[in-house]
Formats: sequence, structure tokens, C-alpha cells
Amino acid sequence: MGRSEKRYKDREEFRDSEGSDWMVHKAACAEKRVEWQNEVAILGHRCAGSDTRLPGCPGHVQSPGEKPVHQNPVKLAEILADIQDYWDPHIVGELNGQHVKLARLKGPFVWHHHQNEDELFLVLKGVLKLELRDGTVTLEPGEFFIVPRGAEHRPVAEEEVHVLMFEPASTLNTGNVRNERTVDRPRRV
Repeated sequence: MGRSEKRYKDREEFRDSEGSDWMVHKAACAEKRVEWQNEVAILGHRCAGSDTRLPGCPGHVQSPGEKPVHQNPVKLAEILADIQDYWDPHIVGELNGQHVKLARLKGPFVWHHHQNEDELFLVLKGVLKLELRDGTVTLEPGEFFIVPRGAEHRPVAEEEVHVLMFEPASTLNTGNVRNERTVDRPRRV
């Protein structure tokens, strides 16, 4: 056990020793762990690559061993307004090993493919062109397209576009290419 870990027999012992879940959540880091019935719950925000949130986190409900469930609607427009950089995907949700990401796009991206992942693009605002080697798909608000795994593609946004992407958690935004636009660890919001 590392210096930031402490083991508890059950959830009640954890609550009694640490105070309210939310106060612990605010003060804790993703490296502080507690074990319940062979399940590990990560205390703290989703920092340092953690995929688990503590019960009591605003907007989420979670018991040990369960995936997060949103209690409140996710306000896409508010999140998009806070995203400053183009081509910088932010994770806004996850389910069944998939990430739901938001991004603001402008200009051409890099030609790339995802060997093992399909990628869904849903346009919320603007017009997105998905260039494929055998043609171009143009998406307007309310339309989506699934780029199949292995298909080389290049998103192009002549004007600013807001997009929601749905893809496996393993998906790297630049696929088989690594360059200045590669985001190894998208920010979670």
C-alpha cells in the first residue's frame, strides 16, 4: 500500500473515518484508493487518467464497481463555449467503453485512419466535410456519419463547426498519425 492509500473493511467505515463523500472527493486525488469487495474506487476527480468518480460527485451517482451515471443533463452549448482551441476534443461522457466527445473545428485536419475503431461525427453547428479517399460526405447540423474502421479520412471545416463524436475510448484523435494536433489524453469535463 502506497502512502496515499488506506484500506477500509466496508463503505460505512470509509464514511465514518473520512466524513462526507463530497468533502473527501474535493480533497482527494485519483491516486487515493479504497477497496470494497475486491473492487477499487478511485477517490477524487478524474485526474491522472482515472475512469471512476466517487459517489456524491455533483451530477453523478456511483456505487463501488458501477460506471458513472449522469443525474443532470449535459449542457453541450455551455461546454462548447468553454472550449478554446480548435481540434481539441473534450470527453463529456462515456458508456460501454465508448467516449462521447465535443470539439470545435476550423480548417482542415490531417489525413488519418483508425485501424480498430469506427468513429461517429454528429454536427451540432456549422458544416463539416469528411473527405474520404473515394469522395466527400457533407454534414449539416443534426446529421451524422460513421467513418468505418480503417477508412482514411480528413475532416474539413471551412467555417467553425461544433461536433459531437462517439468512439471507443481507445481512439486517438489523429489515428495512425502523430503530430502537433495529437491529443493523447483528452480533457474530461
